[in-house]
Amino acid sequence: MLYRFYEWQITRYLERIPRFLCFMISEENMREDPHKLAQVITWCTEISADVVHRFPDRPGIESITVHISTANPQYIPKYLPAIRNVAKIAHLILHYKDQTEDAGFGIPIAIAVGKSGREEIIDAIRNMAKDSVVPEQVDEHKIEQYLTFQHTPDFVIKTGGSHLVDFLIWQSVYSELFFLDLNWENLRKVDILRSFRDYQARIRRFGA
Repeated sequence: MLYRFYEWQITRYLERIPRFLCFMISEENMREDPHKLAQVITWCTEISADVVHRFPDRPGIESITVHISTANPQYIPKYLPAIRNVAKIAHLILHYKDQTEDAGFGIPIAIAVGKSGREEIIDAIRNMAKDSVVPEQVDEHKIEQYLTFQHTPDFVIKTGGSHLVDFLIWQSVYSELFFLDLNWENLRKVDILRSFRDYQARIRRFGA
């Protein structure tokens, strides 16, 4: 009951939330509570719907990206069925090994199992070479056209400590970062609200 009241208190003053959101979690977290993923996405969409309802001129969450770090990205994880369940509530784009799955409808949720930022940039360069892109054509815009993940996250939430991986190293250079000092399995809706409240209070400088 206390947390419900706390949620209500934060929600009533929440006016601005990130349009493009990213979560960075570990494979250990996914193994401990694989079904937390769908629950967190549901919380985010509920919060977004509430903000848009109260402030129709403000944008809500337009997409969510989730990176699951793993030491062995070439094996098929046992928690894949739990990830696929996200397609029941949203539009799931799942990347693992060299495969991509696309299913469901609604807000886009891109989930990458083990894909690093270095790998993404290497893949982009290789694909440009396959398309015979000449050096004079290569600029920031051209590279971004070939990246797997097109959105630049406004807000990156990392659970379980302050260590970041190199996922989205190109796209997240100006992202706001938020470190939650708790593990994924212990995450509550009020913690998401607290992070959004922190985001609302920040002044984005985009490197300035």
